Amino acid sequence: YEHFYSPADGTILYQKFVEDANDPIVEIKGVNYTLQDVLQDKEYNQPSLVIGIFMSFYDVHINRIPYSGVLSYKPLDPIESMNRPMLATEKDILDMAINPNNMEYLKYNQRMRNTIYSTKLDYKYHLVQIADEDVNVIAHFVNSQKVPMCQNERFSLIRWGSQVDLVLPLDSRFDFELLLEDEMHIE
Repeated sequence: YEHFYSPADGTILYQKFVEDANDPIVEIKGVNYTLQDVLQDKEYNQPSLVIGIFMSFYDVHINRIPYSGVLSYKPLDPIESMNRPMLATEKDILDMAINPNNMEYLKYNQRMRNTIYSTKLDYKYHLVQIADEDVNVIAHFVNSQKVPMCQNERFSLIRWGSQVDLVLPLDSRFDFELLLEDEMHIE
């Protein structure tokens, strides 16, 4: 139990240690995408490690629990009535040239915030699922809150291209070390 597994198959768009919740994770057309934007929580102010994983049409879209714990989830209010397309980012991945200006969907699309509390670690972390333009449902496999889940257990599904952001609040008890590089494909 020394590792957090990836919550999704896909391509790592970014991995960033963020000290201030208003610091940019990525800049999109001159506008910062921040930790508070990821979680849609203007009160969130914990320094965190944020890892964004993009699931292309070729990836399995079943999401898994990175580290065992008790799962709670909350659909977040839509920012706009229509999701924006992710196709440009998918093309970037296929062309092996990620362009943050094509990630405008991060600021607007439907999302689900999943919070996992690990009793073993006495630690809470988040998974934010972000839906594509053609997706109107993020389907959880569990229908109740505060459900114990095992590491790597399937908990949800998003169809087509979509993204999952793993948010690990920094804690002096843990020394997070990144094992993979940006733009790597993981399974």
